[in-house]
Amino acid sequence: MRHALIRRKLARVNRALDKAIADAEIPGAVVLARMPRDGELLEHCSVRGLACLRPERTAMTRETIFDLASLTKPLATAAAVMLLVADGAIDLEEPVAKYLPAAGERGKDQVRVHHLLAHTSGLKPWRPFHEALLERERKKGERILGTPLAREMILERIYRSTLVHEPGEAAVYGDLDFIVLGALVEAVAQQPLDEFCTQRVYAPLGLEDTRFLRIGDGQPPLPDAIRQRCAATENCPWRGRVLWGEVHDPNAWAMGGVAGHAGLFAPADDVMRFAAALLDAWHGRSESSSAAGRVFPPDWLQRFLTRQDGPEGAMWTLGWDTPTPGASSSGRHFTPGATVGHLGFTGTSLWIDLEREAVVVMLTNRVHQVAKRSPFKLRALVHDLVMESFLAE
Repeated sequence: MRHALIRRKLARVNRALDKAIADAEIPGAVVLARMPRDGELLEHCSVRGLACLRPERTAMTRETIFDLASLTKPLATAAAVMLLVADGAIDLEEPVAKYLPAAGERGKDQVRVHHLLAHTSGLKPWRPFHEALLERERKKGERILGTPLAREMILERIYRSTLVHEPGEAAVYGDLDFIVLGALVEAVAQQPLDEFCTQRVYAPLGLEDTRFLRIGDGQPPLPDAIRQRCAATENCPWRGRVLWGEVHDPNAWAMGGVAGHAGLFAPADDVMRFAAALLDAWHGRSESSSAAGRVFPPDWLQRFLTRQDGPEGAMWTLGWDTPTPGASSSGRHFTPGATVGHLGFTGTSLWIDLEREAVVVMLTNRVHQVAKRSPFKLRALVHDLVMESFLAE
């Protein structure tokens, strides 16, 4: 009887997604959810709408690969930093300038690694570096965007910038913290961020379709088989095309498609596998020699998923967000004080209830041919519908 009730309630998720598609809030979506209850694993999958409207119509499938946008921060960069901390190669309490000497310029010598992870560094949250590089291209008639030179120019501008507040004084979410963290990983690991993440995170977990998609001179064209699986994003005015199989974020694109704040692509099942392995490590179900144990060292995972002591109103752990009371995209039913997650601008999100072991992966391509500036209240609604179904008596 209860299973029939749960199924009926979960049908509301499809109806909510269909309405959002009909209202042009999203072209399509894949929602995966799971939660153990009374010895059973409750699961749900919704696949609705279209992955691409232009340049051709492509149906959304469970295997559709999404531009995860800022989910890159926890699923790539924070995971990489945690592994290097566990290796003893990075100390969270050390100044960033110990590993990246240029990052200590102009009064930034007291910015610690943990400040970057918790968005309390004092760096500006965002700057349109791509616009300055685009203007330089136009004036000089040379290709800069998407090249190693562009990456170095963006990092140099961050290193030479001044802080907007003292480290630890305020928590202001932004991309520049994680652009620097991506560079830190590369400097310490002595290999590109995408290669490190593939070798140390995605390959061990069996995430075969999770990757950064490099762009720029010298990069081979994206195989059509992969492009056809991607959800298209914005019809970009300055790039002059619909983005399909290339990163949406302009600064990540300028840096060649691989950056600490954005650039990761994956299907919903890979995001769910990442979350499931994290939960196994969190609850002590993985041996240190297992894939989950190697990727998520339990002692450090505890530190990284704990909300940081800091300025009033700070909601961040080391690399993850936590629900804002009464105003979270995770809705009303995730456990307060035991939930972590993150959002991506392209319409992606991942929320994990560490206590109930509930996971909701919601991937949409909301910036593709629709009103991307909408408040996107669909996220909270879907999470509420899923959790109310799983918790139904």
